[in-house]
Amino acid sequence: MKSYQFSAYGAPLELAETPTPEPVGTEVLVRIHACGVCHSDVHLWEGYFEMGGGRKLDVRAVRDLPFTLGHEIVGEVAALAPEAEGVSVGDRRVVFPWIGCGACDFCASAREHLCNRPRALGTHLDGGFADHVLVPHPRYLFDYGDVPPALACTYACSGLTAYSALRKAERWLEDQLVIVGAGGVGFAGIQLARALFDAELIVVEVDDAKLAAARWAGAAHVVDARADDAARQLKRLTNGGCAAVVDFAGSTASAGLAFRTVAKSGGLVVVGLLGGSLSVPLPLLVLKDLAIQGSDLGSLEEMAELMALVRSGRVDPMPYSTRPMAEAESSLRDLEAGSVVGRIVLTV
Repeated sequence: MKSYQFSAYGAPLELAETPTPEPVGTEVLVRIHACGVCHSDVHLWEGYFEMGGGRKLDVRAVRDLPFTLGHEIVGEVAALAPEAEGVSVGDRRVVFPWIGCGACDFCASAREHLCNRPRALGTHLDGGFADHVLVPHPRYLFDYGDVPPALACTYACSGLTAYSALRKAERWLEDQLVIVGAGGVGFAGIQLARALFDAELIVVEVDDAKLAAARWAGAAHVVDARADDAARQLKRLTNGGCAAVVDFAGSTASAGLAFRTVAKSGGLVVVGLLGGSLSVPLPLLVLKDLAIQGSDLGSLEEMAELMALVRSGRVDPMPYSTRPMAEAESSLRDLEAGSVVGRIVLTV
């Protein structure tokens, strides 16, 4: 088996050749066709998330090195263990990577993506920057219909994360939705919001190419967050504030602008992990009856709902480009630099 691994945090990815694993119990061996590159891959490669104020969340202790990144995985079933039922060799599937321990309260309540002892592929266990991956059970494999494989893999993280966040925001949704950030997950949010809701879509970004892409994707309005009057533009477009706002960037600046845009008795869902902190005036939080909700990934049930929506043909594709798996490291660096519109997908 070939994979691209790092042996020290921030170090170059190197090609490794190891024996191809053999599935046991309920395991399924998947031959990888494509794997998306996510911004969280950059954080995991570096070993930390920015917390704001010079603080960092160290995430180096949860995986063994060398390590193979990649959690947006699509491929075909290459081999089955005796107890693996429900799929056959040759089936093409998207892999749900957010696998839990199977024994905690989160896992018992169908929220294993929030498990405190996760076995997630590409974040805790070796993932998809490789030609094969071992999946613990067929229930983590989803049919993607007629969607191109390089697009289908993006639904395992960017699509699922966006879907779950939008479902949370739906409780406040009225006739408008503000999306802050049109990166990989944010752009998935734009396309899914158009499929799910009959609401006017307003997209906020700091990158000209992403603003243009949001217009192309059908946003009713776009706002350049770099503008001195960005907050006033949003107030004008939303008649004083929007009930439902989703921050797909997750930076100090994006969350601050998003919070100022929320209408009375509305809610802000924060999804992105660019890092930083949000300073909230507590009297304003109370007097305006506001809610702030974090949203991390999505559940197995939500993955099933999402893939049914995708197979229905109602979700327009997000922009993506393909590169050979050998360009995994350069793709991480391009993503870190913020120069990517949509998703980079590595192919085998």
